Amino acid sequence: MKVIVLGAGIVGVTSAYQLAKAGHDVTVIDRQSGPALETSFANAGEVSFGYCSPWAAPGIPMKAIKWLFMKHAPLILRPKLDMAMLSWMARMLSNCTSERYAINKSRMLRLADYSRIALAELRAETGIAYDERMQGTLQLFRTQQQLEASAKDVKALAADGIPYEVLDRDGCVRFEPALKHVRDKIVGGLLTPKDETGDCFKFTNALAAKAAALGVRFAYGTTIEALDVDAGRVRGVITDRERMSAEAVVVALGSYSPLLLRPLGIRLLVYPVKGYSLTIPITDASRAPESTVMDETYKIAITRLGDRIRVGGMAEISGYTNDLGLARRSTLEHSVTDLFPGGDISKASFWSGLRPMTPDGTPVIGPTKVAGLFLNTGHGTLGWTMSTGSARLIGDLVSGRLPEIDAKDLGISRYGLNRPGNTKEG
Repeated sequence: MKVIVLGAGIVGVTSAYQLAKAGHDVTVIDRQSGPALETSFANAGEVSFGYCSPWAAPGIPMKAIKWLFMKHAPLILRPKLDMAMLSWMARMLSNCTSERYAINKSRMLRLADYSRIALAELRAETGIAYDERMQGTLQLFRTQQQLEASAKDVKALAADGIPYEVLDRDGCVRFEPALKHVRDKIVGGLLTPKDETGDCFKFTNALAAKAAALGVRFAYGTTIEALDVDAGRVRGVITDRERMSAEAVVVALGSYSPLLLRPLGIRLLVYPVKGYSLTIPITDASRAPESTVMDETYKIAITRLGDRIRVGGMAEISGYTNDLGLARRSTLEHSVTDLFPGGDISKASFWSGLRPMTPDGTPVIGPTKVAGLFLNTGHGTLGWTMSTGSARLIGDLVSGRLPEIDAKDLGISRYGLNRPGNTKEG
């Protein structure tokens, strides 16, 4: 089929590659001048197959109130008269129960583990290099209360057969030797050894080149104005340059997906949650992390990417604003210098991006009520982690094949707001 993929971030490019491999005639449209120039550009670098949890969790509402008064808060809320924001927040709060947490985490782990397999196979198939490391993620606890609270995550990991190890202080230092300088600041950690790290921007650009070699066309610098729908079926895409016809369209526009779908009466519960990052050159390797350390207190990931450290995190709910707040930079600097002192943060580059979050943490992958129109969006902080598995799913769904994993509860119908008209849901 003639397929158009909307968006050239990590999710859009992996989708295009898989669709081209399936034999489709694929075009990717993006407003930027190249791939991975928005949310995928400078994310935390984690590929978190095991450290994979919904933000909506028991106790989060009370924690959120506390965080609002912290100097270095992991959550920043700038409320406004925005019904999309209020509806999204209400839905997220309704998912902060033990029952919903278990359901949401289980399906996230299912997709993440599928992505782990898909990424390994894609890497072997293409030989792509992207400062990758396969040494795991260490979720670091500064308090005994944090360590004890990790029991719910351990239970979910065990239930889904995901390898893990609970470490004491000495175990954390053995895994990340640079922590020996600050060992008294930590009490323990949760290690997920199958997790990986890598530069998402490098990976996406390299895969886009591979996709182009398969015949995928990239229409960069092109603004998407609307979807062309007639008689309940998608017919193409209207851009600022031309109308482009297609038999199927995959929407992978991250936070901007709901805005494109709204005129069609499709309500997609995805909202932008801004994150920030610093990229710091390594000046002393003995004081740098070997893989990813997740600072649980500030919800900040500190990741080794070749000769750099990427420090990423925080959640700012403020709509479609992408300004750089200096207070957010201060929080990133505090976390990394507190755990890995000695780096030259004066040479760091500062960035922010809009993560497309769903209220339950799970992306939306599958058909819509418009025939031929598919979604692959809403991955939140885990777009890099879940991209390859999500791309395989969308490749199967568009092609009318039964997916290799259960995809029924990943679609938009789980919200009860839309009724898919296409039955290719696996």
